[in-house]
Amino acid sequence: MSASPLLSPPEDLVKGAKLFGQRIRAVRTALKLRQEQVADRAGIDAKHLGRIERGEKKPSFDLIFDLAKAMNVAPLALFEFDRDESDPAVLRKKVEALLGKCSPQQLQQAHRLLKSLLEP
Repeated sequence: MSASPLLSPPEDLVKGAKLFGQRIRAVRTALKLRQEQVADRAGIDAKHLGRIERGEKKPSFDLIFDLAKAMNVAPLALFEFDRDESDPAVLRKKVEALLGKCSPQQLQQAHRLLKSLLEP
């Protein structure tokens, strides 16, 4: 009997947990937040957040929402896994599309983030 196509093999689950954890860490560090700050705001221990970021633990549905709220981002932002893009024109269009949807407050935050990444 073959395995159901809806079920992922265990290695896919591990890869997904690591990818999700890397995304959590990327969002947190882009916002210049420490693990302790996010963990405290989400009501968990910083060590637990570290295990999530390393892909060792999978957060519950409720914790995903708590983490997003702790970082002041939409929960969907924690699942935005883009493939690596190398075409500068495509990348510029993607950035422009994102910025076009932003509120003034989000634009300020994006500006600070880009400035910190791009300026020495």
